[in-house]
Amino acid sequence: MASNGEWSNDNTSLRGVVGTLMRQAHIAEAQGKTIISLGQGDPSTYSCFAAPKNAQDALVKCTLSSLYNGYAPSLGLPQAKKAVADFLSKDLASKLSPNDVYMTVGCSQAIQICLTVLSSKSPNANILLPKPGFTLYQSLAAEIGIEAIFYELIPEDEWKVNLDQVRQLADENTTAIVVINPNNPCGSVFSREHATEIAQTARDLGISIVSDEIYAHIVYGDYEFVPMAKFASIVPVITLGGLSKRWLIPGWRIGWLAICDPNGFLKPKKVQQAIEVLMNITPTPSTMIQAAVPSVLQDTCQEFHEQTLQLLKTAANICYERIQKIDALSCYSRPNGSMFIMAKLNLHLLKGIKDDMDFAWHLMNEEAVLVVPGFILGMKDWIRISFAAPSTLLEEAWDRIESFCCRSSYL
Repeated sequence: MASNGEWSNDNTSLRGVVGTLMRQAHIAEAQGKTIISLGQGDPSTYSCFAAPKNAQDALVKCTLSSLYNGYAPSLGLPQAKKAVADFLSKDLASKLSPNDVYMTVGCSQAIQICLTVLSSKSPNANILLPKPGFTLYQSLAAEIGIEAIFYELIPEDEWKVNLDQVRQLADENTTAIVVINPNNPCGSVFSREHATEIAQTARDLGISIVSDEIYAHIVYGDYEFVPMAKFASIVPVITLGGLSKRWLIPGWRIGWLAICDPNGFLKPKKVQQAIEVLMNITPTPSTMIQAAVPSVLQDTCQEFHEQTLQLLKTAANICYERIQKIDALSCYSRPNGSMFIMAKLNLHLLKGIKDDMDFAWHLMNEEAVLVVPGFILGMKDWIRISFAAPSTLLEEAWDRIESFCCRSSYL
């Protein structure tokens, strides 16, 4: 970004924006301030969010066994597929089999495979994506050639899906609606009632649900986590997930795609054939990491998960309460899950700040605090904050944000 506030071409992706911002802390660094990144959701950066020991031990054991030095089957190691099927089936009336599960290189590859298969259903296929949402969906949709149509999440109503709008947007070429729950970037969790409404709407429209559950079970607020596959008896559900967030091991790059369609609405043989064709020509996850999956899913103690949730709940509360004390920011609801919170910029109270990009740039330049401008997520003049960080570091970050807002305030 130039000194006049013009952005470079790196602002077309979240990572590009973060990379641009990370190079801007000139004034702050001259004052001796270290960078505090509240940008990307990678809690493994901090020791308080350490991976479970049993997961690391399992990986070491699989490595030393010398049994997993070769290629894995294209669709995934059988024991990994079974472990994921069993894990996902705990809350379901219609149990999954290993044949319903495909192991992927992180949840990102699961998204790519899913969108590619859905795009093949029609030459003019489109898919409904949430706004705000995870930017990879839009990028991959453009690359694959499936039209992205955006529906709104309503910030004043706990970021619920605007179902009236969904009904208006869907047409004969719509193949699916993507639902992210618990939500990145909003920190929301859908109630059972609202999840039911989403499933019923998808059924009425004759479309499938792609349920991004990479933050599954990371819930610490008013609602429990309800997997969308619970409603697979009325609408087909493709569940995307992985180990990166709940087990704090994003670098392992292990994810999955699971089809829950007990009534065969999706013509499962055709869908599975399409998935298998793709997976036979794309990279597979590391064999030894797949071999560790059963132990990770089955042996991680509940205490580990509870400690993580307590850390995130404390962090979420810090962010929400601090936002309430800053006139230039607004937040309509306390996060109930995931690792993120969205705050609206009250630009009429900020002098010299023209939009969310400008806010993020000046904040980084003057205070060395990185936040994600909302435009890249579909919410212009909002910011996203990742709070997967130690409480002391969050408090320091908010002290700096508050100081910046006070200096920039008209009040």
